[in-house]
Amino acid sequence: MFKSKSIFFTQWLTRLLIVVGIWLSLGINDLSLAIGSQTNYSRINLQGRDFAGQDLTGGVFVSAEMRGVNFSGANLTNAMLTMGVLLKTNLAGANLTGALADRATFDEADLTNAILTEATLTRSRFYGAKITGADFTDALIDRSQAKLLCDRAEGINPVTGVATRDSLGCK
Repeated sequence: MFKSKSIFFTQWLTRLLIVVGIWLSLGINDLSLAIGSQTNYSRINLQGRDFAGQDLTGGVFVSAEMRGVNFSGANLTNAMLTMGVLLKTNLAGANLTGALADRATFDEADLTNAILTEATLTRSRFYGAKITGADFTDALIDRSQAKLLCDRAEGINPVTGVATRDSLGCK
């Protein structure tokens, strides 16, 4: 009985190593895996790519370099953007409802009219981000960042009808 378990484990480990070998031969920097309806772009340099208007629901962009990416009008509902670099990224009109974007950098990003309701944005930065009309209703965001965003919060989201200042809890 011990011998059959050992053979099973050896066969399983061999198959796993073959799959990992194939995956590595594809090149991590160019890897894009479709997982059901989700797309995995984790740890990939996507700098300058155009995803405008695309349905990226549940997409995984963990630790991805997204500097200057165009996500305008994209559906990023429930997407994972943890530790993503979104410097100067165009997220105008994007739907990030329920997105997990903790420890992400949104410096100088365009979030005009973006929907970030119920998004997790803890330990994320928004220095110089354009937030006119963005809806942060029920988003988890650090107080220090919310305060900085309140200094320039204005407009009403055209889809949700919520004022940016109200969604951030600005006084």
